[in-house]
Amino acid sequence: MENRSIAGVVALLLASLLWGTTGTAATFLPRDVSPLAVGASTMGIGGVLLFVTGQRLSLAVLRDSSGRRWAALGALGVFVYPLAFYSAMNLAGVAVGNVVALGSGPVFAALYEWVGERRPLSRRWALSTGLAVLGIAGLALGRQAGSGGGSAGTIPGVALGLLAGAAYALYAYASSRAIQAGQPSRGVMGAMFGLGAVLLLPVLLVTGAPLLQSWSTAAIAGYLAIGPMFVAYLLFGVGLRTVRSSSATTITLLEPVIATLLAVLVVGERLEPVGWIGLVLVFAGLAMLVTARHQPKSGEATLESRA
Repeated sequence: MENRSIAGVVALLLASLLWGTTGTAATFLPRDVSPLAVGASTMGIGGVLLFVTGQRLSLAVLRDSSGRRWAALGALGVFVYPLAFYSAMNLAGVAVGNVVALGSGPVFAALYEWVGERRPLSRRWALSTGLAVLGIAGLALGRQAGSGGGSAGTIPGVALGLLAGAAYALYAYASSRAIQAGQPSRGVMGAMFGLGAVLLLPVLLVTGAPLLQSWSTAAIAGYLAIGPMFVAYLLFGVGLRTVRSSSATTITLLEPVIATLLAVLVVGERLEPVGWIGLVLVFAGLAMLVTARHQPKSGEATLESRA
């Protein structure tokens, strides 16, 4: 069981490495490509791939009433997340958008577990959440101070980042519950993201024409759909076999670390000192959270055999 847990953590870390490249890759797209088009193409096309490559398992999940219910709930998060996430990065910057969206994910995941499973929230959780919220405020102030003319979009960007965090935690929680109920992780990912793709593809049809304006633009869109989406979410499903959603969303905080480093080193973004202090506070609070919430899931020994 311990080896399976380690394998799950490694899968989540690898997924986070891929996710951490999304914001930087998106900055190389032409300016006339909207964040809605990027989000819809990334998770819309990736969702279709997940469904098609695991069609038998995905259909089995959708035929089961419990699996279908969790897949439908998760699909709402799949629809909202990319549209809010890429819009947040467009307004607030790659570093801030990533940290707010992914940094708030564990908070929302723990709240979903409290509402859905009556899992108690400890005082340590409350303190860690407070630190993370202070850190997010510091990031917003640091981005405003260091961004010049782009500062007007910081507050809306932070709000959209929080919406993305809530959506991310929702589909992580829904997929975790479906896997806990005995559904195969590959089928859960295919069913949930396939349903989400049905909602996202109309957005892509309306906004996606600029993605085809050049081979380089199409190649970047293809990378986002195949790497950080298709491959990463297969790994994410593997991780959720043995790791609770609240802990999984905390482990994947490697993503904003990678994203922030790439934003500073490659994109040339800048944070004022208060922003870096905020970044430290976010990770300090979330380090407390993972020690408070990281518990093995009941029944995990039976889940892997079903996947």
